[in-house]
Amino acid sequence: MTGDRTCTKSGPSVDSRQLQPVMFKKSLLTAVAIIGSFLTATGQDDAAKPPNPLETPSPKGARVYIQGIKDGRTFKGPVTIRFGLKGMGVCPAGTYLPDTGHHHLLINMDASELDKKLPIPSIDGKCLHYGKGQTQVTLDLPKGKHTLQLAFANFAHILHKPAVISKKVTITVE
Repeated sequence: MTGDRTCTKSGPSVDSRQLQPVMFKKSLLTAVAIIGSFLTATGQDDAAKPPNPLETPSPKGARVYIQGIKDGRTFKGPVTIRFGLKGMGVCPAGTYLPDTGHHHLLINMDASELDKKLPIPSIDGKCLHYGKGQTQVTLDLPKGKHTLQLAFANFAHILHKPAVISKKVTITVE
């Protein structure tokens, strides 16, 4: 076979000069693939990381608020707090549905104290969970000034991204 410039395929013989453009294209594609994978590897820190299944997005414009209580209001006796919500739905903790969650009431505590990547902790008298989907509560707060703030969390008690948190309201109980 010395000097023979043909390759055997199943079927008739093919002149090797006919294969050169195909081999050149394959070599070029291989070089591009190698260079592309090198560039991708060097930019690994910028690559998108897989999403955390416990992090859930909040829709644009979603908000939570305390209904009917103006900042600075004074109460005698038990205080009924109604939880308002726009742009999302309420469902019990542990139930995953997109754009839903449940309320947490922060008393004399600021939402900035919460770790946005961890479940909201239950802190007796300070951070109350309403994981059954409740939308109001009546509390016997001790006499004095108190701040109230709502945090709306997902099925796993983790704040949505971006966090859906109400403005803080200050009340006085006599």
